[in-house]
Amino acid sequence: MAERNRVTPLGDIAAFPLRGAWTGNRGILHDGHRVVRFHASDAWLTCALDFRGRWNPQWRPHHYTYLYFHDEAVALAAGHRPCAECRRADYTAYRDAWSRALSVPVPSARAINSRLHAERLHRGTHRRRLHALPWSGLPDGVFALLDDGTPALLHGDALVEWSPDGYGRRRRVPSLGAATVITPPSSVAALRAGYRAQIDASAGRP
Repeated sequence: MAERNRVTPLGDIAAFPLRGAWTGNRGILHDGHRVVRFHASDAWLTCALDFRGRWNPQWRPHHYTYLYFHDEAVALAAGHRPCAECRRADYTAYRDAWSRALSVPVPSARAINSRLHAERLHRGTHRRRLHALPWSGLPDGVFALLDDGTPALLHGDALVEWSPDGYGRRRRVPSLGAATVITPPSSVAALRAGYRAQIDASAGRP
């Protein structure tokens, strides 16, 4: 049975067997083998599965809860950012793209965390914020919510539906109107400015 430690594009923590390309955390969320809180800080990180041979058991008491993401596009949609330690080059690229896109000085990790937290959740709640943005100009790697509630990845010329089984049906990207975007706008801006998120190869299969 899959443990409840996988993350969906909407940021929910659920149990499904889809293997993750990345790990990450939001602080200490578990008691025993149960996830008992949604987040414990505004630092939501995406980390490498392997870094300098370090290894810690899952569900370790008084230690942050390991979460897993199908690919980096899912992690960004959920509201996470690259870790500044185990993914230093990716963190720097993300931070610099953020700075270019938003025309601001290079931000600190704390400033990034604070802004992402305001963009991913309604203040004082665990309720997800969604953002109306024009379909035109949305970059690869962004997730949007379809009318039927399905998350879908913008990838090339297609919207690729996502489920706990992975990527599935492909749809045409609308040319007009506004998308209901899941990915926080600052991460959308970083992707537009050249940050390249890792996307599972299955998203490109017809």
